[in-house]
Amino acid sequence: MSASGKEHLKVLLRRSAIQKRVGEIGKQITRDYRGQRVHLIGVLKGASIFLADLVRTVNLEVSLDFMAVSSYGKGTRTSGEVKLSKDLDTSIEGLNVILVEDILDTGLTLGYLCRVLKQRKPKDLKIAALLDKPDRRVMKDVHADYVGFQIPNEFVVGYGLDYAERYRNLKDVCVLSLPPE
Repeated sequence: MSASGKEHLKVLLRRSAIQKRVGEIGKQITRDYRGQRVHLIGVLKGASIFLADLVRTVNLEVSLDFMAVSSYGKGTRTSGEVKLSKDLDTSIEGLNVILVEDILDTGLTLGYLCRVLKQRKPKDLKIAALLDKPDRRVMKDVHADYVGFQIPNEFVVGYGLDYAERYRNLKDVCVLSLPPE
């Protein structure tokens, strides 16, 4: 699979494997919160596709909200500075909250969001991450409760993940190789 210019895409996770794993995560959430309501918070924009697929596999009363943060800009490396650019629309006090993220990488973004959300007194706060990249973890105390796949330290796109707002629409998760600068 080739991308524009000298960029190259290599499939890491096929859509069929992603769909199967998302279904398993949905069943686990359904078991863990049996009979209770869960409030899923998607981290925009990357988690939007994962969230859309996940919510349809959870057999409980579910409500949704979204937050948006930025730490990458248009590059492939995090800036290390997390900025909240869209906050929640409703209170989460007393709710079972699952923060849904596309990738757990350094842990800086999820660490920041968990601190913000815990101050709002949810009944429970868990993290669901489609991808976990433990080799890049800076914040060692940040862990996902629900993980789709553990992946190597590669820059990935597709299934909601982007490079400069491109490639989000790929059905598979692919490793993106960029030409040397």
